[in-house]
Formats: sequence, C-alpha cells, structure tokens
Amino acid sequence: MHYAWLVLAASTLVVFGCLGLARFGYGLILPSMQDGLGLDNTGAGSLATAGLVGYALLSILGGVLAAHFGPRVVVALGLGAAGVGMFLTGLSETLWTALVFQFIAGMGSGASNVPVMGLLSAWFGPKRRGFAAGVAVTGSSLALIALGPLVPWILERFSEDGWRVCWYLFGVVTVGLALFSYVILRNDPSEKGMRPLGLGEDELMPGDPTAEGAGAGEKDAVGPVGRGGRMGRPSWSSVYKSGAVWHLGFVYIAFGFSYIIYMTFFAKHLIDAGGYSTSGAGTLYMVMGWFSLLCGVLWGAISDRVGRGRALAGVYAVHAIAFGLFAVWPAPVGFTLSAVLFGLSAWSIPAIMAATCGDVVGHRMAPAALGFITLFFAVGQTIGPIAAGALADAAGTLHPVYLLAAVAALGGVLGAVTLRSEKPSRSASLTEPSRG
Repeated sequence: MHYAWLVLAASTLVVFGCLGLARFGYGLILPSMQDGLGLDNTGAGSLATAGLVGYALLSILGGVLAAHFGPRVVVALGLGAAGVGMFLTGLSETLWTALVFQFIAGMGSGASNVPVMGLLSAWFGPKRRGFAAGVAVTGSSLALIALGPLVPWILERFSEDGWRVCWYLFGVVTVGLALFSYVILRNDPSEKGMRPLGLGEDELMPGDPTAEGAGAGEKDAVGPVGRGGRMGRPSWSSVYKSGAVWHLGFVYIAFGFSYIIYMTFFAKHLIDAGGYSTSGAGTLYMVMGWFSLLCGVLWGAISDRVGRGRALAGVYAVHAIAFGLFAVWPAPVGFTLSAVLFGLSAWSIPAIMAATCGDVVGHRMAPAALGFITLFFAVGQTIGPIAAGALADAAGTLHPVYLLAAVAALGGVLGAVTLRSEKPSRSASLTEPSRG
C-alpha cells in the first residue's frame, strides 16, 4: 500500500478536528451557549467571528511556515492549539473570555487546515489531487454525522453545563488528533523513498532522485521549488504575483461569506422558524453530514475531468439554491431539501481550491498558495456571522440572512465561470508555474 493513503487518512482526521469540531460544532452548541452567556444574535455572530479572525491570521502564515519547516510540525502544533482553545472555551464565564478562547481555537484551525490540504499536492499527482482533496474534506462530514446525535444528548444530559462539556470533549479529542497527525504525516514522498501516487514513471518531479543526474531535476525546478532541486529556495513570486491565484482568492470570498452564515445559524433558525427541538435540529445536521460524505470526492473528481472553473460554478449554483430554500420555504420539506442540497456539495469548494493551487504553483508552494487564497476566504467568513447577526436582530428574523447568503453564492458563480477552466495536464505543477 502506498503511504499516501495513510497521509490521506490522517489528513481527513485533521480536518475532522480543526473544522468539524472547532467550527461546525459551534452551530449546534450555539443556542445553549447563547442562553448560558446571555448573548443576542449579534453577540453570537461576534463570537463566531472571533474564531474566524484567528483563522484568517494564521491561514496565510500557516502555509508560509509549512513551506519553510514542513507541514508535519505546523499541522500538529496548530491542531494542538485549536484543541486547547476549544477546551478553554468551555471555561468561559463572559462573552469576552469566550471571544479570546475562540480566537485561539481559530488560529489553531488555520495553522493546521491550510498546510494539511496543501500537503496532499506533494503526495498525489496532478490527476489525483482533486480526488485526494475531496476525501480529506470529508472529515467535516464525519463531524456532522457524529455531532448530530451526540451534541443534543450531551446538552440534555448535562443541562445548563452541557455546552461546556461539549467544548471540553472537543478539545480533548482534537489534542489527541494532533499527536496522531504528528506520528503519521510526512512532508514529502521522498521521506519514504516513494514518488507521488498517480505520477507516471515518465513524469519527473522537480528534484526527483530518479532523474538522470541532479541537473535534470534542477533544470525543470523553476517555480515550485526554485533552481537547485527539491530543497531549493521557494519561488514566492509564483504565488503572490500570479493573477490566477488572486482570481481564486476573490472567488473564494463568496464561499466563506455564504456558507458560514448557513452553518452558524443553522440550528437556531430550525428552532426559531421551524419549531424544531434541539434533537430534531441535530438529526437534520446528521442527515446533512451523511449526504456530504462523498461530496468532496465527487466534485473533486469532476474538477479533474471538466476543469476547476466549471466545477466551482456548479457547486456555487447548488449552494445558492440551498441557501435560498432555507429562507423562502420554512417548513420541514424545505429545510430538509436545503440540507440535502448543501450536503451534496458542502465541502467541494475547499477541495477544488486545494487541487487548483497545486495545478497553478506546484506541489511545494501549494500550501503557501492555499494559505494566501484562504486569507480571502477568511475575510468572507469573518464578515459573514457578525453581519448576519446584526441583520437578524434588526429584522427580527433570520429569513433575510439566508437570502443574503444565496446572493453571495450567486456572486461565486459569476466569479467561477471566468476562471480559466483547463483540465489538469500531465505537466501541471512540474515545470514553471502559471503566471496567471
């Protein structure tokens, strides 16, 4: 068995911790946490924003650190910090202490998620990257499946302290996953004497030891690894001067802004507008998780075949419909259809973005490129919850909030259709990267 499969399994568990628990667990805990801390919708939105600000700050830095020191150490330390932040959130007595602890959890999430997704570009060849990234993002789906029944049970079992127990549990599990990731992950296939999975024998990686002489590898190593082979100086200009990377970043904003609104107030809207119980909301959360289980694999594979831009436009269109249904059809059928549609496409956009970064700038600089565009994504995420909370308080309902999310997703469609939609080629990311 190729070691890439173990790396992929560990990466999926990293996503389970840094996104599934740290971010998506918040949506189910929110109603109980609001009551415990006496928060209105604006306060709840600001609490979500605090974690996302931390994520934004460490998203680009995490990618840069991974390019310098290797993703393995950065991922493990980041995931450990996320776990500590979640555990401390359970100790919060005021909004301000919760803001600080969620900020720490957010920083850890950004420092671990971005490098681990970029790492897959080193272990999988261009034709397998979309598939691999799609598998990794199912970590979020597994979290939804687990949290859907678990969180309501804990909230009922521990009453007023239930939301605290949830954060304690999330923190301990995430720290354990940080230790596991450090044991399993490796920075590069060469550390195991291997080549990336799916890379043909006639395709040479920059600095590949199987190339005939160092010169052969060095000659083609411009861009992803710089002149001088695999360990050469990183070509930072291949990231920050690439028009294609900047375009990806602006398209990514729409996803960050729209999906975080949907997930943050998901349970609250079901309870307030649909009359759901906490347990009923958790069940629909779990249903969404089951339907999202293979969404990244499906859309990642589609992007490998039809091109990244077309695949992104399709996902954004499905999201726009799902968000709109949540607003205009406040009934069990409408809520369920919305959750199913979102689930079928939920985590595909991060998977496609991760694969696209590997295509554009090469496998070594993929974490840095993904970190850079994730900064744009994080800006959208940061603005989304607090803007949505303020809008909900002003309108007295969450209905216009979901219409706003639908409009933002439509903006993503427009941005995606203008991307250069080329199918990944054999030489993608093995030679001079695209300048955009």
